[in-house]
This record gives sequence, structure tokens and C-alpha cells, in this order.
Amino acid sequence: MVGSDEEFVELEDQAENLDDIEEFDPISVSEAVVSGTDWTTETVINQINKGNIQLNPRFQRRDAWEPQRKSRFIESLILGLPIPQLVLAESKTKRGSYIVIDGKQRLLSIRQFAAAPDDKMFQPLQLSGLSMRNDLRRYSLNDLKNDPQRSDDLASFENQPIRTVVIKNWSTEDFLYQVFLRLNTGSVPLSPQELRQALHPGDFVEFADIASGESPALRDLLKLKKPDFRMRDAELLIRWYAFQFFGHTYNGDLKGFLDRTCLTLNQEWPRRGQEVVDHMAQFEAAYDTALRIFKSNVCRKWTARGYERPFNRAIFDFLLYYFSDSTVRQAALARAADIEKEFKALCENDSQFLGAIERTTKSIGATSLRFSIWAESLNKLLGLNLRSPVPFLG
Repeated sequence: MVGSDEEFVELEDQAENLDDIEEFDPISVSEAVVSGTDWTTETVINQINKGNIQLNPRFQRRDAWEPQRKSRFIESLILGLPIPQLVLAESKTKRGSYIVIDGKQRLLSIRQFAAAPDDKMFQPLQLSGLSMRNDLRRYSLNDLKNDPQRSDDLASFENQPIRTVVIKNWSTEDFLYQVFLRLNTGSVPLSPQELRQALHPGDFVEFADIASGESPALRDLLKLKKPDFRMRDAELLIRWYAFQFFGHTYNGDLKGFLDRTCLTLNQEWPRRGQEVVDHMAQFEAAYDTALRIFKSNVCRKWTARGYERPFNRAIFDFLLYYFSDSTVRQAALARAADIEKEFKALCENDSQFLGAIERTTKSIGATSLRFSIWAESLNKLLGLNLRSPVPFLG
């Protein structure tokens, strides 16, 4: 059987975790409709081509599967082997239009296999690395159609049924995500950022997708060679923008906070787009400053045994927030050794600070506290007057 779309992700994955997803109202369960159907592969391709399945060609920038893995999946369809189900949610704004919840890589593989040599939207896939049908090596769907001796293989592929679960009349995004988890208890779930991109398309979300994938800072920070297929880089960049622009509105609901940031900046893009784009230079400069101070230990917690390996999102939040200010950067670099020494001292001796960088993002008190304590440390060392962007409501 072909495996699920994504491989196992380590626990230190920097995407939002399940604590960031609110529990849905049980009453809303009875309102949603979850149904199963068997679409043929040919039907799936037609639905994609008609735009009824929202499979943005830009997703190819974050391909998780190599050509050989895609080819073996296509081989499974031709052979009639079992494959995992697709999970779609009907769009709230257009009946008969579907958002991909699970199966993006499988759908990309099918659509790329169906791409003609001159396809302007999707990269053509020619089969390679097959385990059982090596005679189909270098074939595309177009090749199958043009080879009379492959008519049986063509029919097998196009008529292969694919189990498809469709969720309609869903009440909230949190409900949709919770339903997804229950449908896929044995696989790596869709990350909130992947769902956010599908549910809140717009100029800012597209900018964050492209800019995060091209960001030298995020590539270095997350040790990536290409845009992250789980969109951890995009989630972190949106997170940074959220605290930069809307930190004063944070209420402990991280997912809602990032959703609102996307919605607001999508809507305000005509007026604020250039401001957002210009801020990327500050983000890169902030990381460069942190790198010069902490070297390879940027955004990692200090212990008596040394820096921990896992990347810490809480440290990322306040470190890059304050270093985004050119005045802070200049003053901090002049006292780089003292800045790192102060950070180590806080981790070792300040139980409030330590607790604040270890607690869930759902705690607004902990979020405000870690910003405030670091601001006070910078003020003491650099003679500044910095404050936390997050109000303390605890």
C-alpha cells in the first residue's frame, strides 16, 4: 500500500501544535455532512482541470515527493493496488468547489502525470523507479493515450476508483481540523499553516508563501534546502508579522491570531502591501543580528549542560521581534557578549522566564511575560525603553 503524503515529523516541528487548535462545539457535529464517494482517476483529473478541486500550481514549489515516489503511486493506480483516501472540504463560498484537506501530494502526482509536454500550469511527470512495471518507464499519461499497445494500462489508470471523503456544511475551521484528525489518526495530520493557506488565499498569504520559501534566514534557521513542504517557514514568517503589526491584539489563541493576521493583511494589501514587503529586510536583519550574537544557537534554550538542540518558537518570537528595530540591533551588536550572557543567566536563574519560554502559546500571561522580561534585560544593558507588544491580562 502507498503511504500517506507526509513522512513522520520530529517533535520539535515548529508548526503550530494541537494545543493551538480550539475544541469545536459538539452541537456543530450534527450540522456537518461527511460522505464518502468513489471518484475515478479520470474524474479527479477533470475536477482539477475545471478548478473544482483547488490545487494551486504554486504547491509544486513545496513538493514533498520525489519523482520516483510519485511514479510508484501512479504505478499503484495502474495496478489497482489500495491507496489512502482523499479528504476534501466543500468551499463555503462556491458549491461544488473543494479544498484539499488530505491528499495534496497524491493529487499533484496525478495531475503532473496527466500534464502534456507543453503544459503551462503543472510540471510533466514521466514514470521512473518503478518496482513492478518497469516497461512503463518514461511514460506519461499522454504517452499511454498515444500507444495502442497500452490501452489496457490507460483504462486501468483512468477507471481506477479513488475513495474520496467530502466534508460539507462545516461550521468552523477548528471543527474541520478536528474532523480531519479523526479521519486520519494513523497519519501525520495537515499542519494548521497548510489549512490556513487553503482557507484564506490572498495577496499576503501568497507573499508569505513565496517570501518564506526564499528567505535565507528561515532556510538557515530551519536547516532547509528548499521551501518546507509542511510550511513551517511560512508559519514562522506569518507569526513574526503578527507580533510586529498586531501584538497588542493577541489573546492567547495563536491559531486565531495568525488567521486574523492573514485575513487583515489580505484585505489591506492594496494599502499596506509595500510596507509588508519592506519589512522583510528587517526580518532578515533581525536574524543576522541574532546569528552574530548566538552563532548556531539562535532560538535555542540554554541549560547548565549547554544549548538544547530543539528550536524554540517562544524564543524566536521575542528575539526577532526586538532585533527588528535597527536601534536595538546596533546597540546589541556593540555588546554581543553581554547579551548572550544575560540570556544564559535568565535561563539558569529566572524561573519566571524559564517557565515563560516552556509554556504553551495559549497562555497570554506567559507570552507577555517572556516579551517583558527580555525587554527589561535589553533596557538594562542598552539603556533603551522597550516594552512588550503583548498586553498582560493575567
